[in-house]
Amino acid sequence: MKNRNEPWETVREALERLYREVDGEAGQLSALHAGRLQCRRGCCSCCEDGLTVFEVEAENIRFHYRKLLTEGFPHPPGACAFLDPEGACRVYAHRPYVCRTQGLPLRWIEESPDGEAVEMRAICPLNEEGDPVETLPPEACWSIGPAEAALVKLQGEISGGELRRVPLRALFRWR
Repeated sequence: MKNRNEPWETVREALERLYREVDGEAGQLSALHAGRLQCRRGCCSCCEDGLTVFEVEAENIRFHYRKLLTEGFPHPPGACAFLDPEGACRVYAHRPYVCRTQGLPLRWIEESPDGEAVEMRAICPLNEEGDPVETLPPEACWSIGPAEAALVKLQGEISGGELRRVPLRALFRWR
C-alpha cells in the first residue's frame, strides 16, 4: 500500500525546490538593488494582515510549524499573523512565495480596457529612492508570472485542480 502522505511529500519537495530557485533569483536582484532596498529583519510594512496563500503553501507551514500553530498565538490583527513582537517573521525559513519577493522592483503584464497587454511595475514605497522603477531594464525586476504558474501546478497536484487559497491567520485555527 502506498504511503498516504507520499503525494504531499513529493509536492513539498518540489515546493522547497521552487523556493530555492526564487530565493536565488531574488538574491541576485537584492544584490543588484542593495543601495535602494531598505528591507531588513524587523521591516514589516509589507507584512499585511489578510494575505492568502495556496493550500500547498499553507500545508507546508502546517508541516513545519505544528507547535506554533497549536500552542502559539497569531500577531494581533493589523499585520501578518506570523510576525513576532519585534516584527520578525516566525516562519521565515518556510515563508510563502509572496513574502520572498517583497520589496523588489516588480513587473507584470495586465490587459488594458481595450485588450492590449500593458506592462505594470511597482516597488515598495520604502525602496523608491533611486532610478524610477519604470526605467529599469526588465531583467532588473522580479517578473510576476513564472513562479506563480509553478505554484498553480503544485496546487493542482494536491487538489485536483482546485485553486483554494487560505488566509495566513486561519492557519492558527486549523487543529
